[in-house]
Amino acid sequence: MLNLLPQPSRVEAGSGEFPLSPAVRIRVAEPLRAAAERLQETLRAGLGLTLGLADTTEDERPAIAFLVDPLLAEEAYALTVREDGIAIAAADVRGAHHAVQALLQLLPPRAYRRAPIASDPAVAVPAVRIEDAPRYRWRGLMLDVARHFAPTAEVLRVIDQLAMHRLNVLHLHLTDDQGWRAQIRKYPLLTEVGGWRPSSQRGSGPGSTQDGMPHGGFYTQDDLREIVAYAAARGITVVPEIELPGHVQAAIAAYPRLGLVAEPLDPWTGWGVNPHALNVEEETVAFFCDVLDEIIELFPSDVIGIGGDECRKDEWRADARTQELMRERGLATEDELQSWFIARIDEHVRSRGRRLYGWDEILEGGTVSGATVASWRGTAGAVIAARRGSDVVMCPEDTVYLDYRQSDSPDEPIPTGLVTTVAHVRAFDPIPTALETEHRGRILGGQANLWAEHVDSARRRDYQLFPRLCALAEALWSGQDPDAVGSFPERLDGHLARLDAAGIEYRPEAGPQPWQRVPGVPGKTFDRAERAAEIARLTANLA
Repeated sequence: MLNLLPQPSRVEAGSGEFPLSPAVRIRVAEPLRAAAERLQETLRAGLGLTLGLADTTEDERPAIAFLVDPLLAEEAYALTVREDGIAIAAADVRGAHHAVQALLQLLPPRAYRRAPIASDPAVAVPAVRIEDAPRYRWRGLMLDVARHFAPTAEVLRVIDQLAMHRLNVLHLHLTDDQGWRAQIRKYPLLTEVGGWRPSSQRGSGPGSTQDGMPHGGFYTQDDLREIVAYAAARGITVVPEIELPGHVQAAIAAYPRLGLVAEPLDPWTGWGVNPHALNVEEETVAFFCDVLDEIIELFPSDVIGIGGDECRKDEWRADARTQELMRERGLATEDELQSWFIARIDEHVRSRGRRLYGWDEILEGGTVSGATVASWRGTAGAVIAARRGSDVVMCPEDTVYLDYRQSDSPDEPIPTGLVTTVAHVRAFDPIPTALETEHRGRILGGQANLWAEHVDSARRRDYQLFPRLCALAEALWSGQDPDAVGSFPERLDGHLARLDAAGIEYRPEAGPQPWQRVPGVPGKTFDRAERAAEIARLTANLA
């Protein structure tokens, strides 16, 4: 049985097999070269097979041929394995990347290792015809590197994991109250001061403590260029996020003139929703326009993230200058003030040929024209945004927050949020049931979010992501087709051998290994009914 994950649209088994050996050539049409190079690298590393790369000129040797087929849809591919060769057809290089991943799944799991473990590199690929295309355009992961910094090498490893599962967006959460992780040449204190904190909260809730250990790090602009280039070579877009006008204590610590408090601040050592917000002076808008100019230069993504979530407005209400500015600008509420601030940033981003990407709070006080909305508080924001003509990425916290606990067992490490199992994630359907058919084309797809308050290492990241990220990949690629849903548990069980070979320390179905536990550190949990009521309250002002 072919054990493919995500499940392709159509699979037709053939007869016989094609032997891979050093005699095989890889022939490639130039637009698909990056995908052919990834295949060449992987076969050399995992199997010890060195296959030559050439153009599409015919010769007598058996080959893996990469061919452009303009009739195929974006990201679609056709993979044909016969006894005399392998053909990969795609309209674009992303489709070819996906075909490579499907081909690798036809090989032994050792193909995913970094060095060969068998003396004989030759393997045989079973004959098959696969025709495939993704259900959704946006299939992503938000990685929080602000709460706990992930060095560049670890981010590149996550990119490899996304590519392995045919996910195509990495949303990098680069700034927050606890740290600023992107070098901005015009404002060096953002990383010199905002890039580290003196301590970190250990656990959540009233039993939490401080660990007393300095934590920090940031990406130089060359680091960010490397991340973007590495991802692009694997068919993945990196979307940056610079938080505003809340979640900004690290920025205010670096440049106090951005805030509304007299006392000096450090980057925050705690978790949760911070009370501080940016002031709304024109100079502060200009500061963040400068920041975004440097970010736009580094990241070629169509959309640029600006956060917009969980901005506490108490300082705005209490500040006489802010209230004076609201009157001058004809703004009646603090929600309208936030919308004004984001609209100013949106105007600047659009002047640079890009569009805004923000959490669903950017709908409070009015829709930002042309922005893409990440709907995390259930589906209310998604429905409203789509009806107003905005594109939407679904990431509801009750389904695809992968920092949340995976069972209600006391062995779960620092248990957080709702119980979110593999089955919950596999059942993720990005289309809200309340959304009318004529607006459903506005739903681009979805992403999982991994917040990093308690994710302080690559091992812990693996535990939180896998195997739930496998379920997300299939939900967004294959949808909720009954055959795919029904066969998913068996296919996932077989897929674990690939995760093992790739060095991914996933959570076992039976529960965490002893070394994956964090005994004695409290978390903050809630049940689904309580959280649903809270989300309904938080989104009531969107109507």
